[in-house]
Formats: sequence, C-alpha cells, structure tokens
Amino acid sequence: MTEDNMELDQLFAQARQAQPALSDNLAVRILTDAEAVRLERLKPSAPRRSVWARLVEGIGGWQSMGGLVAASAAGVWIGFAAPDFLPDPATILYPEDTSFAVANLGLDTSFLEDAE
Repeated sequence: MTEDNMELDQLFAQARQAQPALSDNLAVRILTDAEAVRLERLKPSAPRRSVWARLVEGIGGWQSMGGLVAASAAGVWIGFAAPDFLPDPATILYPEDTSFAVANLGLDTSFLEDAE
C-alpha cells in the first residue's frame, strides 16, 4: 500500500474509536419532544365524521339540504307535469316531424305521417 492509503486507514481507525458524545442540551430536547409526542398519542381523538355529515355541513347544514330537496322535487314535478304554456322538452329533443330524417334514403315514409 502506498503511504497515502496507510495514513487514510489510520485516520479511519481513529474515527471509529472516537465516540461523539451527545450534549446534555440535545438529549433533554429529544426526550422532551418524545414525551410530547407520546402524550399527544394518548389523548382521545375526536370521532371521524361520516362522508354524509361532512357533505351536509359543506352544503350549509340541514336547512340548505331541505331547500335543495324542495327545489329538486319541484323540478321533477314540473318536468313530468309541465304546464301547457311551457314547451315540452321531449318535442324539442325529438321533433314530431321526423320525415326529414329518412326522406333522402328513398324509403317509403308514409307510415311516419299523421293518420288524420
């Protein structure tokens, strides 16, 4: 071995023999922190609330949920039993005159016309 490697080995041997001492201040801080963590874990935790409870609270409580239910029920009722002055959504999406859809195909579309 070369001289440099022997010196390096001696330095490593000295470093292995020297045990660094933990300062008293650091030991006290570590033990204090550990005790605080231990006591925090011993405290009873608050029970986890369900997803439903968190959702209701996020919306605004039971009063807001009541309003949403009433508005939804009114919307469903208006959708099923719409007044005469409101347009029927089904006729907007699916017009009664469907002869234009098959007129260019050269098919007999007489069955699509009203029998009036």
